[in-house]
Amino acid sequence: MTSNLTIQSTVKLNSGYEIPRLGFGVYQVPIDQAESCVREALTTGYRHVDSAVGYRNEAPCGKAIREFASSSSSSSAGGGGNATPREQIFFTSKVRPLNLSYESAKTQVDATLSETGLGYIDLMLIHAPYGGPVARKGAWKALVEAVDAGKVRSIGVSNYGVHHLDELEAYTHELAAERGGNGGMISVGQWEVHPWLPRLDIVDWCRARGVAVEAYCPVVRGERAGEAILQELAAKYHKTWAQVLIRWSLQKGHVPLPKSVTPSRIRENADVYDFEISAEDMARLETKEYSPCAWDPTTSPLDNGK
Repeated sequence: MTSNLTIQSTVKLNSGYEIPRLGFGVYQVPIDQAESCVREALTTGYRHVDSAVGYRNEAPCGKAIREFASSSSSSSAGGGGNATPREQIFFTSKVRPLNLSYESAKTQVDATLSETGLGYIDLMLIHAPYGGPVARKGAWKALVEAVDAGKVRSIGVSNYGVHHLDELEAYTHELAAERGGNGGMISVGQWEVHPWLPRLDIVDWCRARGVAVEAYCPVVRGERAGEAILQELAAKYHKTWAQVLIRWSLQKGHVPLPKSVTPSRIRENADVYDFEISAEDMARLETKEYSPCAWDPTTSPLDNGK
């Protein structure tokens, strides 16, 4: 039940691993601020950090995670607190869609391991469905091999439309036949999702297959802060408009990835477990709009060579 949600809540993935229900996004977080931001998030209680090769901040994210795990373990050993082992901190990165291929994905997995120093990657996604069928299939094969090699624990995609997802699902069967049984498990999909872009077709596709839906831009980059319904619900629940949106995402069953470089907002975005939006208000908040505030590769054709 949604009323039982806490910052420790997780979702079990198709891979068998668990992903924390609340993530901390680091898109456009400057390299010189990423380490301190991730450290603040971890201190607040987040256990899920979402980065990407294209964000260029994997290294400071990895350093913050390593040092937090090390310091909390040392503190616990001295009687000063509870240890947080590396295994309890979930780190995501993404293969860049630029020049996507089997070789580029394979190379980027190794580069991320080197950059972060984390030993393994909890989740690796294909960042966008660009490059055409051969590129997408090659990148997926590289991720499957990375899982087999113990470099990556779970894999998935980002910004895929239903037509891309159907192609990938068919390819997993082809690859399983080719490799003798393992074509890869689609564990996670990541999209811009919020009340003004609910993506019901994609969400339904994922729900039918047990694929976890991650929601980036869950607070719509602040562009909808003045909406009357948001202001009404914020007042009703004694929360900020951003907290209402994050809570909406959690109650929809998504894994929201709010991002901030401001310590007070990092903490505020995690303070969403002492209230529950009613079923009626959940329905009122969702719209039939299709209004992205970010890029939207989901609409790209299957033969897109970009």
